[in-house]
Amino acid sequence: MTPTTPAQDPAAQLTRGVLYMVASAVLFGSMAIFIRLASAELHAFQIAFFRNFFGLVAALPILYQHGFAILRTNKLPLYFVRCLIGIVSMLAGFWALVHLPLAQAVAISYATPLFITIGAVLVLGEVVRVRRWTAVAIGFIGVLIVVQPGTAHFSLGTLVALLAALLSGIVAISIKFLSRTEAPDAIVLYTTLIWVPMSLIPALPYWVWPSPWVWLWVALAGFLGTGGHMLWTRANRLADASVIAPIGFVQLPVVAILAWLVFDEVVGTAVLVGSAIIFASNFYIARREAQLARRAVTDPDIGSEPPAAPR
Repeated sequence: MTPTTPAQDPAAQLTRGVLYMVASAVLFGSMAIFIRLASAELHAFQIAFFRNFFGLVAALPILYQHGFAILRTNKLPLYFVRCLIGIVSMLAGFWALVHLPLAQAVAISYATPLFITIGAVLVLGEVVRVRRWTAVAIGFIGVLIVVQPGTAHFSLGTLVALLAALLSGIVAISIKFLSRTEAPDAIVLYTTLIWVPMSLIPALPYWVWPSPWVWLWVALAGFLGTGGHMLWTRANRLADASVIAPIGFVQLPVVAILAWLVFDEVVGTAVLVGSAIIFASNFYIARREAQLARRAVTDPDIGSEPPAAPR
């Protein structure tokens, strides 16, 4: 039997993917704070443009490092479709961050891994069995608790946040598909290049020039967003899309603590309970996949055939 090298070790790849996703979640959580700070002067759509503009500045060293050869691709139409869906998701997500309590907006975004699981089956052909489907169903119950349909807490903002989560799931699937042939840095560079002009169009009707402090907020949002995107893309390349996404739950405590410190926002009971249910369902999925990855290292026959018992 040929030894498994570290680069091929499924457990090692999963561990790296988890670490990248944790770091990505911290950066995205911090970005949300600067988006809210900038919203005191700027419309959410203009903030999205500046996030992309400064994100492109942050991504330019990739072009310097690899040269224009990194832009060679035969997947340009897929990039444009991915970016179009992504920009709508971003605009909806930024609007939700500005108009909803931050912790609630982020909690609703955690519906994304549930949509990813469904999409991973339909598009990527990943195997999902009874236990994971059960976890997905429980996760959606948690989403309903956060959204609270039929109550005074249910608003246009919650629907916009759900739309952002759905589209974000589609984006994650497209990135997983692109990463089969495209380098992570190429995905980030192409995305930022295309997003800048795409996001400028909806920003123009609301245009105002930022004050000096707001320039700092939007610049930090751009740099943090691109850094988070780079790590997120690498994480999705190292592990199944339906497995690695739940690790992004680290973003919620980051946002909750910072929102409390900066904006004196307190997380509501429904958000806490719903988020805990969503986290528990997705944590089970991630834990189960980590066990399977470790077993695959010691027994190469594991994974060659579907296990008899549902997982």
